[in-house]
Amino acid sequence: MTQYVYDFTQGSKDQKALLGGKGANLAEMTKLGLPVPPGFTITTQACREFLQIGSEPGDLRVQVTMALRQLEDQLGRRLGDRHDPLLVSVRSGAQFSMPGMMETVLNVGLNDASVKGMAEETGNERFAWDSYRRLLQMFGKTVLEIPGEVFSDAWDKAKSAKGVTGDLELDVDDLKEIVEVFKAEIKNATGSEFPQHPREQLDLAIRSVFQSWNTDRAKLYRRRERISENLGTAVNVCTMVFGNLGDTSGTGVAFTRDPASGQAGAYGDYLANAQGEDVVAGIRNTLSLDDLRELDPASHRELTRVMRRLETHYRDLCDIEFTIERGKLWMLQTRVGKRTPAAAFRIAAQLVDEQLITLDEALGRVSGAQLALLMFPQFDRAAEKTLLTKGMAASPGAAVGKAVFDSETAVAWAARGEQVVLVRRETNPDDLSGMIAAAGVLTARGGKTSHAAVVARGMGRTCVCGAEALNVDPVARQIKVGDTVIAEGDEISIDGSTGEVFAGAVPVVPSPVQTYIESGVDAALAELTAAGGDGGGDGETAQLVKAVDRLLTHADQRSRLAVRANADTAEDAVRARSFGAQGIGLCRTEHMFLGDRRTLIERVVLADTGDERDAALEALLPLQRQDFIDLLTAMDGLPVTIRLLDPPLHEFLPDKTELAVKVAVADATGEVDPKDRKLLAAVERLHESNPMLGLRGVRLGLLIPGLFALQVRAATEAVIELTRAGKRPKLEIMVPLVGSVMELHLVRLESEQIIKELVAESGLGDKGLDIPIGTMIELPRAALTAHRIAEEADFFSFGTNDLTQTGWGFSRDDVEAAIFAAYLEKGVFTISPFETIDADGIGRLVKIGAEEGRKTKPDLKLGVCGEHGGDPESIHFFHDVGLDYVSCSPFRVPVARLEAGRAAAAGTPTEEI
Repeated sequence: MTQYVYDFTQGSKDQKALLGGKGANLAEMTKLGLPVPPGFTITTQACREFLQIGSEPGDLRVQVTMALRQLEDQLGRRLGDRHDPLLVSVRSGAQFSMPGMMETVLNVGLNDASVKGMAEETGNERFAWDSYRRLLQMFGKTVLEIPGEVFSDAWDKAKSAKGVTGDLELDVDDLKEIVEVFKAEIKNATGSEFPQHPREQLDLAIRSVFQSWNTDRAKLYRRRERISENLGTAVNVCTMVFGNLGDTSGTGVAFTRDPASGQAGAYGDYLANAQGEDVVAGIRNTLSLDDLRELDPASHRELTRVMRRLETHYRDLCDIEFTIERGKLWMLQTRVGKRTPAAAFRIAAQLVDEQLITLDEALGRVSGAQLALLMFPQFDRAAEKTLLTKGMAASPGAAVGKAVFDSETAVAWAARGEQVVLVRRETNPDDLSGMIAAAGVLTARGGKTSHAAVVARGMGRTCVCGAEALNVDPVARQIKVGDTVIAEGDEISIDGSTGEVFAGAVPVVPSPVQTYIESGVDAALAELTAAGGDGGGDGETAQLVKAVDRLLTHADQRSRLAVRANADTAEDAVRARSFGAQGIGLCRTEHMFLGDRRTLIERVVLADTGDERDAALEALLPLQRQDFIDLLTAMDGLPVTIRLLDPPLHEFLPDKTELAVKVAVADATGEVDPKDRKLLAAVERLHESNPMLGLRGVRLGLLIPGLFALQVRAATEAVIELTRAGKRPKLEIMVPLVGSVMELHLVRLESEQIIKELVAESGLGDKGLDIPIGTMIELPRAALTAHRIAEEADFFSFGTNDLTQTGWGFSRDDVEAAIFAAYLEKGVFTISPFETIDADGIGRLVKIGAEEGRKTKPDLKLGVCGEHGGDPESIHFFHDVGLDYVSCSPFRVPVARLEAGRAAAAGTPTEEI
């Protein structure tokens, strides 16, 4: 019999794939002897089978019965008993954290009879009826799929009718009345009464949690976070403990360190006389843990002890949910907590200093994606700005955009290119699409552990929460702050590092981390000092810069992969070098022939005689030589890989349609230019239906005499000139789009002859020049015949952009707009193969090319120059394949450096940060 149900005493934190993160960590806390309410977990395997066959696996209900009876015997109570009822919560818990994306049902087991028994047993009639209305509300929305507004509107009407605003101001009679209203709404929406049998409630709740794996918001979240669709969720059935039993009870969320700033010390939110979802829902503004210490010193002391023990056990920031029931502390959940990018770097450095983790492990606690976010600009503190209010700094960053008041508008406006800030009283899981589309999120309610804060931190989105001074009116689509009105479409700016909210667009300046990357630690710290502080209070920004430097320096020391940049100009090269690039892995020389020089290429292509062609080439030579001198000078002492001309021929010729119209109009007026007529004839002769698969790359060099020879000559002359000047140029020549070893052989013969002749003329003597000649592996045939191509190549550089296009049969420019959105929606892709390498397909071609090439030449140098070279996940793949370097755009160089170090230190990306 397959075991689908595990008691909390049976599992461990290492069983996330089977028990989900929540279930595995509940089991771990139980093993540690912490105060965890008894319960059991239904496995992810049960969910997968349910989703596959459409019903529960045959043995599941029997195993649930056995686990439930064991729980009842342990506690001496029965589920839904009319005298002293056992109540349970039914909560989702996937392998990877998906906060707020799936379902929870609390107080399962209450009915018309047991609510009275619970009132008698606890001596608190209000508590019992409040718990019953919560069950009806959550069960109706989650299990019966009744719109949540049906219940929230009825709840607001009840408060309005009594003339109160707070939930706690409704008395027992009010709650009894709302229970009847909720039951009537359920009957009206479903045609059936609310189920009174406790086991029926439990079974339906379990089923709804299984089904919540496939809600639209859960799918959207998984696509964004690259979580597999096939994992399923576990279900945790846990004995209810109650935070809504009066002033000596409450519920809270705590972090062992501040997840927004990374500062050490316990941090969290607490609500007295509240239950479960009240804290994260953001519907009431919370108290701090310091307030809890004043209210209940004993519980606060025990919570602090438990938090320290969990952080020591997990050796990381822990996110904790807890409930206090009449002075008794209960732990409901723990997990390695999500954090902002700045907090991730600070916490990693702190844990190294505290000797809880090693520097190698610290690299596993941060990511290149987080580093990229830290390099984004921040608000200029010296600029004039109008402060509207200040809320909680929930997720850092500088966000500027037009205010919008619902997720649909945020998505629609963002799709047309607008920057927007999503403004809500509080967010809920259904707002995920709007949060993804927006540059930032602003809420009037909630704290740093509210839904908005947790989700925004997880996706690196700027967020300010709990800005109580904001009067958000979603109907009028406006905010009021005192006499100031911000209407939808008006620009606002939010600072997730300080919690400040400004009217209008505030100018931005480079971040301190960006300054550090380009100019070093001392320059960044000096700039902070000159600004009259560090912009974060108590040295936070200075700590951040030092932490980034510490981890990036260690990554450079650990890395096996070198990191180069894709750069086409001396300016780009200087910028790349300041970012830490160890050379240029791709110089696209075609960019040197645009603008005024394009006519010279036209003359080369359209020349009728060798003399005409030679004259055009001669005019290009000094220009091209100077390009290479500038580039090699900027990267002096570091390798520079120059790719010979690659683009389709049509990019250097006039547009066929425009030229034909011009000639036709001239014909009609009798003023045709013979040159235009000749040019049109040539363009028509050379026209291709699919130029990306036509006369480009090595084919240009073989079919257009003198074109590649010009570039090789210019590059070699540049090296000779710089060598004479005492510089250390390190040129590498790369032949593009090779599919046959003979193509490379022919280009190599011509190139070596040119280099030999120029060296002989140069007077450099026996020193000669070491100019490697290699090729770009960007066609499947090149990868599959790499053992032969390696005979003529000194190095391979995998052009994964074109390798993806030719491997998939995609034209990137066409399919990204027309196909990818639908493919992502349908689950064909979880991520674009142009963003992260398709390891099973295109990645296998890279692996074959690398292995086969090195069978021929064991010391063959291997790199990658497609934009995958700057993608964190792809870098780990290239490390595993055994490449020597990656090359990417200059801005992504620091990200690639960090990920190259992480790959060497740990082998695979961190599972969850």
